[in-house]
Amino acid sequence: MTTDPTIDEAERHKAKMAKRKAVQDAEVASKSIEKGVLLVHTGPGKGKSTAAFGLALRALGHGWRVGVVQFIKGAWKTGERDALRMFGDQVSWHTMGEGFTWETQDKARDIAAAERAWAKVKELMADPTIRLLVLDELNIALRYDYLPLDDVIETLRNRRADLHVVVTGRNAKPELIALADGVTEMAAVKHHFAAGIKAQEGIEF
Repeated sequence: MTTDPTIDEAERHKAKMAKRKAVQDAEVASKSIEKGVLLVHTGPGKGKSTAAFGLALRALGHGWRVGVVQFIKGAWKTGERDALRMFGDQVSWHTMGEGFTWETQDKARDIAAAERAWAKVKELMADPTIRLLVLDELNIALRYDYLPLDDVIETLRNRRADLHVVVTGRNAKPELIALADGVTEMAAVKHHFAAGIKAQEGIEF
């Protein structure tokens, strides 16, 4: 009498998954620190802000209040802004930029806008009802020296213990990467824009 190979395969798979579960459970159980984390989304690929807004949606699902400060992007209509504003007072949204540097072509104006945005960040950080803060394109403001890096690093380092912050934008400063609890670098593997497909509503904005 021969053993059914499909039964043997199923048993081997079950035993393998049981071992994997034991390892995974032990790994999860070993983590005991609970704190507000600083996350950085950077890199040349698309999706950095999109991922941050996905995180904001997750936080809203848990009943948190979320703050959003956009540093560079102008006040054009975007789906994420309109969607998150449907949450009413649960979201404090502030688009403080005037467009990318090649659009404004005025460094003094860009610096002034970044400074206003940073002042708004500090205001939201002092609000104990805000649990998650999205600093969209802060990395770009730092890249062009629109804000003093030392002040940004110290402010983020000294934020209250339960505040989560996610920073987006290309070319994150090494000092910010060193301070962060988690850093994700988006890689540019392939993008439809390079094939002549324009930015489309619901996909890019």
